[in-house]
Amino acid sequence: MSIEKIETVIVGGGQAGLTTSYWLKQHGREHIVLERADRPGHAWRQRWDSFTLVTPNWAFRLPGAAYAGEDRAGFMPRAEIIARFERYATDTRLPVSFGVEATTVEPLAGRPGYHVRTGAADFAASNVVMATGLYQRPRIPAFAAGLPADVLQLPSEAYRNPGTLPAGAVLVVGSGQSGCQIAEELGKAGRRVYFSVGGAGRAPRRYRGKDTYEWLALAGFFDRTLDKLPSPKARFAPNPHVSGAGGGHDLNLHQFARDGITLLGHLVGAGDGRIGLAPDLHESLAKCDQFEARLLDMIDGYITAGGLAAPEGRPPARQDGYAQPLVTELDIRAAGITSVIWAAGYRFDFSLVKLPVTDADGFPVQQRGVTNYPGLYFVGLPWLHTQKSGLLLGVGEDAAFVAGHIAANAGVVNLG
Repeated sequence: MSIEKIETVIVGGGQAGLTTSYWLKQHGREHIVLERADRPGHAWRQRWDSFTLVTPNWAFRLPGAAYAGEDRAGFMPRAEIIARFERYATDTRLPVSFGVEATTVEPLAGRPGYHVRTGAADFAASNVVMATGLYQRPRIPAFAAGLPADVLQLPSEAYRNPGTLPAGAVLVVGSGQSGCQIAEELGKAGRRVYFSVGGAGRAPRRYRGKDTYEWLALAGFFDRTLDKLPSPKARFAPNPHVSGAGGGHDLNLHQFARDGITLLGHLVGAGDGRIGLAPDLHESLAKCDQFEARLLDMIDGYITAGGLAAPEGRPPARQDGYAQPLVTELDIRAAGITSVIWAAGYRFDFSLVKLPVTDADGFPVQQRGVTNYPGLYFVGLPWLHTQKSGLLLGVGEDAAFVAGHIAANAGVVNLG
């Protein structure tokens, strides 16, 4: 197979890949985007039917297509998000090749640059930008194989709506944003819900007269750099749960308990028609409560330091979840569970890059997306530079930096 020479290959056509392409186009640099899906917005198509952004519309900041509508404080539904990505790819005339999956990125033999292999063509590139995101494989434990064969198991990305699940109770595993929203929807649809929760924090939708997300943006919360975290592993903490559905509202595990959802600790095993559970429910609830308290303290501090006028008042302290017993074993048949939705997060995998480019956690070693290997970059991951590096709010800023770095070094690598 012949190899096509090109200055830059961007691997991944999601928000990170498209925004990098946008900025490279502004610099007039030759490039191509390889996207394995057949249409734009693939990641957003993998959400459930009623999905909305949990961030306000004003935070949709793709360069050249930032939200400019009248509903700045609203929350885009799934269909609108997808439509915006489709328009972005076409209106900006980005060079995206859909249905092309990069399988290997490796150094060119005997010369600078990279060999990018795909099932359709091979490329020799001076630069490669990895924009595949942080969420490649759902976290489903090996012991899931011990669940009864007739129990439907789905990763959260495969869930669509309550009507697509078989009749019966549902076990939702993982209390990040997706797990909480799915559990709430199932409960409101009248399904019996068992909810295995972790220590993900929560935030009120609104606080002291503003959306909490706006307060955090104003206070510089999303501009924090890695050195502000207690440890590098903290960069993998789940986002606090909150919802944009129905115009936006709080998600609170204590309210879930009040509404009849059965809260459980972490799953630790499955077999013989039973699931094993850690007795850590109350500990997880305490972590969630403490996270909210710290978050609101930070906002209060920002308001006080700035002498800002904002109404007083904190959300009511709820305790309902602590009244739930610490269950260590659950009989699946007796509980009537016919479906399990795995919403415990995702694993990232950059193994297609055939270089020692990741740290002990498997995260790329880089400085604002620039690796130690000339011409190799990463975009679209949280904490590449700041917390917002992987968000719609900030991915365009990191993409601009990487595109500028490529443009500044254009011609350094000569492919011959």
